[in-house]
Amino acid sequence: MSQTFDVVVIGGGISGCSTAFQLAQRGLKVALLEKDNIGAGPSGKSSAIIRQHYSNELTARMALYSLRVFQNFEEQVGGECGFTRTGFVCVVAAKDLAGLEANVALQRRVGIQTELLSPESVREIMPALETADVVRAAYEPESGYADPYLTVNAYADAARRVGVKIFQETEVTGVRFAAGKVVGVDTPKEKFDAPLVLNCAGPWAARVARMVGVEAPINPCRVQVSLFVRPAGHEAAHPVIADFIHATYFRSETGQLTLVGLIDPGEANAIVNPDNFKEQVDPDFVLDSGERLIRRFPPMERSQSTGGYAALYDITPDWHPIIDEVPAGSGFFICAGFSGHGFKLGPAVGVMAADLLTRSGTPEFDPSIFRLSRYAEDQPVRGQYEYSIAG
Repeated sequence: MSQTFDVVVIGGGISGCSTAFQLAQRGLKVALLEKDNIGAGPSGKSSAIIRQHYSNELTARMALYSLRVFQNFEEQVGGECGFTRTGFVCVVAAKDLAGLEANVALQRRVGIQTELLSPESVREIMPALETADVVRAAYEPESGYADPYLTVNAYADAARRVGVKIFQETEVTGVRFAAGKVVGVDTPKEKFDAPLVLNCAGPWAARVARMVGVEAPINPCRVQVSLFVRPAGHEAAHPVIADFIHATYFRSETGQLTLVGLIDPGEANAIVNPDNFKEQVDPDFVLDSGERLIRRFPPMERSQSTGGYAALYDITPDWHPIIDEVPAGSGFFICAGFSGHGFKLGPAVGVMAADLLTRSGTPEFDPSIFRLSRYAEDQPVRGQYEYSIAG
């Protein structure tokens, strides 16, 4: 038995739900298939930082577009996303100063509200921050963070309201082709027929791509975050901090907590089975991230650890996504490999992918730099900083 749709979207994270929502708004009959439950995967466990500090005009524009959606989520999507405006501060040492200045100039050209700050000005925003080793900082007053689980489920609910049929606990086991064109997908429960299939499977995306004979360089990698209770006198929420000097990021979390993760390209080496990996945080990670946090935010020496957790990134060689039709003209599309950037770009990604699938002649965002062939062409997406992990 089979059901027929215009598009089958594989994966119920923010990319899949956002794109399904956009496609249905354009009048397409859409099925979204999720192997687990909406929000159970990496999107629901994202650090959910909303910032616009990117090195390329396209990703900066996508980040700005997405921020506006998060700011006006109830009107544009519906439901709650938990967006909290705290501001975003990126601090660098001398080796990254030129990149920081170039990024801020680019971002201002595309309309992002951002500015360069001296160490003294940074302390006006967050007096407890250690800035002796900081030469300059970028500041975005509009940025902050959201609630990842609420956001993904709000997108799923919005998709349902415009007609998307969502099938949870429905794992795709095969993609069917006829005469070089996709015709549908198989699951243990039933078949779904469609001339367009979008692979938004995140850490499982390479596995799905292999079902059509495509090797996509997207690795499922384990990443960790730790949580600390802020001490007396520092209970108030603080800005999101990207600390390039100590290779960490941290932000406020509800319950007087601070969430800490690493800006570490080495996380690309932590390749795991996405169906079976350690979801508990490592004690060594808690110690290491806590020590880095204290060096930038000294009052946290009096904080208390509440542990943490591990989640997944879907990482590509240049830490940027693959958004492409492969093979060309087949009707099979990949939209994955966001390498930790998927949540903050999620609203824009839905528009980009929907434009690509519907062959829009005037796309809002041109996805060509995210083509799969860029790796064979030795044309990776590059950033201003030493590590592309920052975007």
